[in-house]
Amino acid sequence: MTQATETTLYELIGGMPTIERIVHRFYQGVVTDEVLKPMYNPDYLADGSAEKRLTLFLAQYWGGPTIYSEARGHPRLRMRHAPYAITPTARERWLKHFRVGLDEVALAPELDAQFWGYVQHAAEFLVNTDEPA
Repeated sequence: MTQATETTLYELIGGMPTIERIVHRFYQGVVTDEVLKPMYNPDYLADGSAEKRLTLFLAQYWGGPTIYSEARGHPRLRMRHAPYAITPTARERWLKHFRVGLDEVALAPELDAQFWGYVQHAAEFLVNTDEPA
């Protein structure tokens, strides 16, 4: 009897090296962004741990190794982001930098659309503050 295996998006896009490239390019934008950069612990930006956490989260989400959960437990995205005022402007900046990372790896259109759709949904889900008056 043969066991059917489903090919994951993680595998289809090229695994960890592709996700690492997307996330690295994303963080190159974050560190120059006056809205987003203050939301990050400067030590985590400097030592690459913020980049590593996002890489491992996305790898796991798309069917790769479960290193993220093994190290940090359940992602609890809303809880982990609750201390930060994530406004619609912050969401748009985050998406802008993420789009650059996705464009750099030039995924097949259907894979790009799937990845981008998730990123847009997640960014909207994390907005927790209106714009200041």
